[in-house]
Amino acid sequence: MKIGVMHGPNLGRLGTRIPDLYGTITLDVLHRELREAFGDVDLSFFQSNSEGALIDQLEAWKDEGLDRVALNPGALTHQSYALRDAIEGLDLTVVEVHISNIFQRESFRAQSLTAPVTRGLITGLGIYGYHVAVAYLRSMV
Repeated sequence: MKIGVMHGPNLGRLGTRIPDLYGTITLDVLHRELREAFGDVDLSFFQSNSEGALIDQLEAWKDEGLDRVALNPGALTHQSYALRDAIEGLDLTVVEVHISNIFQRESFRAQSLTAPVTRGLITGLGIYGYHVAVAYLRSMV
């Protein structure tokens, strides 16, 4: 089984960017922890600050037969109709993940354009939210 784990804008700075909010674990460490926790899953990782690159990667994964994705769209959550349309149009099973609780932050963050076309939304569990998302996607028959 293959599952994609995708990170949007600014998540490449995980571990150093606003550590009080996002923690001190880097993206490399997170990926290593996910590989260790889910050794039976072929995990593919991708991070970009570019909306188009994220959409291109979703399309590539779909073309490769990958149809399950844990996605943290970052700020694109609140502004990207293009990413929303890609998720919907590609018929992917996506679980949206946010490290911080988007409902406890600025009011504009409480609306997700992408969540309505995903299977579920995990928010506020720190990096553990990625583990929950991958576990769920792995459990699907």
